[in-house]
Amino acid sequence: MSGGPSTEWRERIAPDEEARFARQAEKLAPAHAALSARYGAGRLLHRKPVVAARGTLEILDGLPAHAQHGIFAAPRVFAALARLSNATGGVQPNAKPDIRGFAVKVLGVAGAAALGGAAEAQDFLFVNQTSFGARDSDEFVDLVADARRGLPAVALGLIRRNGLVGGLKRLKRLAATVDRPFSGFAGETFDTLSPFTVGPYAARARLTPTKPAPAGGKDFAEDIRDRLAAGPLVYALALQFFLDEASTPIEDPTVAWPDDRARPLVVARLRLETVEPDVEGLRFDPWGGLADHRPLGEIMRARKAAYFHSQKARGAL
Repeated sequence: MSGGPSTEWRERIAPDEEARFARQAEKLAPAHAALSARYGAGRLLHRKPVVAARGTLEILDGLPAHAQHGIFAAPRVFAALARLSNATGGVQPNAKPDIRGFAVKVLGVAGAAALGGAAEAQDFLFVNQTSFGARDSDEFVDLVADARRGLPAVALGLIRRNGLVGGLKRLKRLAATVDRPFSGFAGETFDTLSPFTVGPYAARARLTPTKPAPAGGKDFAEDIRDRLAAGPLVYALALQFFLDEASTPIEDPTVAWPDDRARPLVVARLRLETVEPDVEGLRFDPWGGLADHRPLGEIMRARKAAYFHSQKARGAL
């Protein structure tokens, strides 16, 4: 990495963010209520679980000093849970185009928590994308709220925010993101999209199967269950560290951090071993974890408020 990881990252926090995030939560409430009325109590997004699994997260020995913070401070094996999901707020067939989620909860963690108090677990939330589809939380909330009224409402909302040409470009990008072929949870790489702290540094994380294998025409849930019945699934957890604002921006989630500069550093191995019957009562929250891994960027700050309201609405608090 040219110049190496930098601690010169900065967040740009607008003075009206707290009030704006509260308004966003109010705007999302009707969509969440409508989904729960139709499907029962559940998450606003990533409502449908594909499968849940139990396993371990092994922190590797010999990591460079800049990586040795938080759960990566020393070699250790943690117990872990994973929830694999479809991103939409509805409940639809797994074969239908969607973004896919891979949430990991690392158990047995101890230390100061990002939200205050003491942390007992560390959550990392990944999706099968390398950049976020919305420029900021306002646009994302509009997309979620408009989606309950269908594609025409989404298109009109994007045009209203970005103009005709810009809105159509945004719609095309959104469609390409959702419609991108998915090879299965054992065959794809997953990314946090937004950075978090690693002690004084900032990084994004990604999960990559050590032996990528496509689903082979099976339903994604059936595929993972069959694979776990045959043996563990192993993923490399890598960090991409902040270098500079131009190539690895903190506040712009639409920019994929380039591998040729912010080269992924493998710091741990996630080993999924058995199907877990039910994790739906648990919280998987990017803010659920250590202060050493505090989420960064406007999207992540908005998610702090949104996740709180979502958890409260489904009785997970």
